[in-house]
Amino acid sequence: MIDLNRLYEVKQAAGFFANQLTYPGKTTFHPSVLEGSFDSSDPFYEDVTTYWRLMHDYSLDEIQELYTYTFDFQKETTLFMTYIKYGDSKERGQMLARLKVLYEMFGLNMPDGELSDFLPLMCEFIYAAEWRGDPRAPQSFSLLLAVIEDGSYYLMKALEKFESPYFYLIRGMRETFKTCIRQEAPANE
Repeated sequence: MIDLNRLYEVKQAAGFFANQLTYPGKTTFHPSVLEGSFDSSDPFYEDVTTYWRLMHDYSLDEIQELYTYTFDFQKETTLFMTYIKYGDSKERGQMLARLKVLYEMFGLNMPDGELSDFLPLMCEFIYAAEWRGDPRAPQSFSLLLAVIEDGSYYLMKALEKFESPYFYLIRGMRETFKTCIRQEAPANE
């Protein structure tokens, strides 16, 4: 079950992940981007700061090249969260439609030409959406986090295999969103 209050608390972190998973620009690695997004006591803080430190070893041109090589040319490291599981199947099309409807229910109009399972868009939606008090939120955000969890697992494993600094970012993101899932008590037998 999802803890919507906790998800609301990590909105800044979701915005950080959206920013870092978008094609890098001059301001992507400005110190103010990291500040305020995380608390040093967060269990995922170490992964995020490891990613941040590793990326600062590269120039902007090198980071842009790394981003393009990693996310645009490697099928295993796609940022489209349903692609690895569904490929170009009808089931993927149905999931993309469900996600699009979810975004629209909470006031986000999809950019033209953008697929609804694009991880930066999903993180941006968590950052920007206002769901407090909406009775549709538990089911909607459970679906969204399930898609992120499912797709990002394969992404994280591929990034680990390629020894990419983005591995730490994705692992930190996964750990961030895991803190928003409440474990249900086992049923008494």
